[in-house]
Amino acid sequence: MPDFKTIARFRKDNGKAIRSVCRQFVVLCQQFGLFSEALVAIDGSKFKAVNNRDRNFTSAKLQRRMEEIESSINRYLSALDTADRQEPAVAQARTERLQDKITALKAQMQAPKDIEVQLNATPDKQISLTDPDARSMKTRGTGIVGYNVQTAVDAKHHLIVAHEVTNIGIDRDQLSAMAKQARTAIGVADLTVIADRGYFKGEEILACHDAGITALVPKTVTSNAKADGRFDRADFIYDAAKNECRCPAGQRLIWRGVGVERGVKLHRYWSSNCQRCAIKKKCTPSTERRIARWEHEAVLEAMQARLDHAPDSMRIRRQTVEHPFGTLKLWMGSAHFLTKTLDRVSTEMGLHVLAYNLKRVMKILGNRALMEAMRA
Repeated sequence: MPDFKTIARFRKDNGKAIRSVCRQFVVLCQQFGLFSEALVAIDGSKFKAVNNRDRNFTSAKLQRRMEEIESSINRYLSALDTADRQEPAVAQARTERLQDKITALKAQMQAPKDIEVQLNATPDKQISLTDPDARSMKTRGTGIVGYNVQTAVDAKHHLIVAHEVTNIGIDRDQLSAMAKQARTAIGVADLTVIADRGYFKGEEILACHDAGITALVPKTVTSNAKADGRFDRADFIYDAAKNECRCPAGQRLIWRGVGVERGVKLHRYWSSNCQRCAIKKKCTPSTERRIARWEHEAVLEAMQARLDHAPDSMRIRRQTVEHPFGTLKLWMGSAHFLTKTLDRVSTEMGLHVLAYNLKRVMKILGNRALMEAMRA
């Protein structure tokens, strides 16, 4: 039985080969015919890195730390003034102790200043001192310093067909890349992918559409109109033949022009009758209600129509992709990753995914059938 150091060296020296074996096992599952449904669910989950939150700095964290030290120094200076008014014997002892604390705090103030210089040199204005690739990420709790692990999971047997370790805390830019990896791994031409609303981004959905991948992602609600009791964007119906929108009052919002926002081309529509509309208060507090429509909005509307006809999609997504994450985190324990830097963490994740898939296939086919198939 190899000791922990031998295992650690093997993992460190054979990262590329380990990741290759993980991919090759997915190919073997494909040959077993385990991916017959061509339906996968995509999700991401945050895993802790070997980096305490106190060893990760952003501009805001650094500013708070410097303010805390400054506040402590001022508090001790105030205590010095109080000590000067006491008996000489008592005052001398307290003064020496307080002076030592102030000197130590001034020395601590230099460390954040040095970190600030390094911080300004990084592209994402964030630095981790233990694991340089780990990043601070939001979670439903207090947030963690770690990695965002993306997986694409087969809906039939819950096998992880593709995975990727990133240090980007949001999922919005991951959909098309993961969908393409999943299609390659499964080896099918037509693939359907399901993801939650955290993946909703027009450009990513368009990329899936252009690649021939069917995406099912619920739209993110960004407007407060509905919550405020007003009509929202969905209440305005677009007429492609006339290139205009119809509002809830039955008025025509005609095409007015094209604008570009954040690199996205938007067509703009509004009506000149808003001021005289009887239900204007339920529509907009502005002079008129303006509708902006993306040039590829038809792709998003087609996806929404598919979602309307498949109401169980989010339930299928949840029961498919969330269970593997729970299993992996249970195996890994509270510390999650044990290695540092993105490359080594990717290797470690590859080992966990391989073990997960191996155990799943052993349950599905049985040990003897799997061994015979692997020998063949």
